[in-house]
Amino acid sequence: MTRTHWAAVTAVVLALLFATAAVTAAAGSGGEDDTHGVGTPAADSADAGFARDMSVHHQQAVEMSFIVRDRTKDEEVRRLAYDIANTQANQRGMMLGWLDLWELPKVSSDEPMAWMAGAGGSSGHGGHGAVGGAAHGAHEVRDGALMPGMATKSELDKLREADGKQAEILYLQLMTDHHKGGVTMAQGCVERCEVGTERALAQGMVDAQESEIALMTDLLKARGAAPRS
Repeated sequence: MTRTHWAAVTAVVLALLFATAAVTAAAGSGGEDDTHGVGTPAADSADAGFARDMSVHHQQAVEMSFIVRDRTKDEEVRRLAYDIANTQANQRGMMLGWLDLWELPKVSSDEPMAWMAGAGGSSGHGGHGAVGGAAHGAHEVRDGALMPGMATKSELDKLREADGKQAEILYLQLMTDHHKGGVTMAQGCVERCEVGTERALAQGMVDAQESEIALMTDLLKARGAAPRS
């Protein structure tokens, strides 16, 4: 089994462990703290859509972080990659755990990001107004990427083939784009999600990822490079 395969297996195991912990903790509290009295979210709600889509988004961040760990010996980048992988695997487990608690599917037939559309679609709790495609701002979905900021298959292949400084720069650029897309999605949940605990998690993502974007910009500058956008 290759290192990348081990990384994928490890990420899945971490997510399952965190998901089990999230369900156990929520069940122990009766679930009331998670929903703050708004009831179980609907399958087409912003709460469920964000949990599903951000789980997929986070999984790629974990994958990229495991890849770069094996492509460079730079401790600064490896430490950042470890922090991102650990944090996002934890958060992914929480979101998958909520979907289990709500007895909602982890996979939907809806298009990714449909919960951001607002007008014309149900939010599960009355909706929060139209957003449209412009909600993605400068981080539209690119060809071959599922959601804003996500790397394409060819970009992941390039990261797997890169070494040393080249791998560090590409990882930092890809993860900067990834974080920018993630911030857009998390802000969407802050505005549209009804479950207070989920909104709080989303706001935490915004704050943490914006801070990491600034750090990655500095790391790129130190390597004679800059973010791609």
